[in-house]
Amino acid sequence: MEAAILLLGLLGFVLLFFLVASIKVVQQFEQGIVFRFGQVQLTAVRGPGLTAIVPIVDRMQKVNMQTVAMGVPAQDGITQDNVSVRVDAVVYFRIIDPVKAIVNIQNYGWAISQVAQTSLRSVIGKADMQQLLSERETINRELAGIIDEMTENPWGIRIERVEIKDVSLPEGMKRSMARQAEAERERRARIITADGEYQASKRLAAAAHELSKDPASLQLRLLQTVTEVAAEKNSTLVMPLPVEMLRFFDKMAGGPGSVPAEEQPIEEPPPLESADDVPPVASNDEIAAVEAAQDAPIAAPARGEPEGLRKAPPQPGIQPPQPPR
Repeated sequence: MEAAILLLGLLGFVLLFFLVASIKVVQQFEQGIVFRFGQVQLTAVRGPGLTAIVPIVDRMQKVNMQTVAMGVPAQDGITQDNVSVRVDAVVYFRIIDPVKAIVNIQNYGWAISQVAQTSLRSVIGKADMQQLLSERETINRELAGIIDEMTENPWGIRIERVEIKDVSLPEGMKRSMARQAEAERERRARIITADGEYQASKRLAAAAHELSKDPASLQLRLLQTVTEVAAEKNSTLVMPLPVEMLRFFDKMAGGPGSVPAEEQPIEEPPPLESADDVPPVASNDEIAAVEAAQDAPIAAPARGEPEGLRKAPPQPGIQPPQPPR
């Protein structure tokens, strides 16, 4: 009797062990793959919830179907324009075929990390520094396409997104870029200042043209400037006298140009006492002879005679002076 009870108890314990071993719980984010005698049962992929397997015969392995975010270690590379950079990224992937992810690859997480590192270096070598800094979306899409092509079909893993986190540049390159940005901003500032001065000069030229039409407007503008400067009360003001005021003082003082100069009287010749005092009038022939003598060239002085002692030719109608007796 005692042996029968012991046997029934042992049998019940074995049944309870098999019952517990055959019942499995699959989480909502997981899927179970059943291996029967080491062979995958393609039609026996278990979904979330309670599931049963045959103990000792079947073995179930759970696969996480969630999206995994995995960081890619920083990679040192040289860009297409020969700039040394250090780039790190993050990869987002999830399993779409649990059988391929378990059977075709031993450790899919480590394998994706290695593929991401090599692909990142390849992309760095094909791009230049400006693209890495300003066109990250393009680099991300290209990198995701390269990794996804190598993992989706053979491994059953889909790359959802790849993002470059940081691009580290050498200190010398950072200083060069800072100087370039500073020079660019300085250029823009000078262009804006020059444009403002050009527009202001146009306005000032138009204002000067309008003020030149009336001299009184220039005086009003001068007084307005004096008023603006005097409001500060922190400088000495030297005000020039207007030109109109100087002209007014000049007229009051009787200076040159204010009163017209008096005409000088013309001296009359002395009156003649008799008709004998009238000088004789030369005839027409004598006048013609004098004009011909004046037009004739002066004869060269004789050899040995000084130039200052040469004699002028006698003129008709004019008597040479007589030596004193």
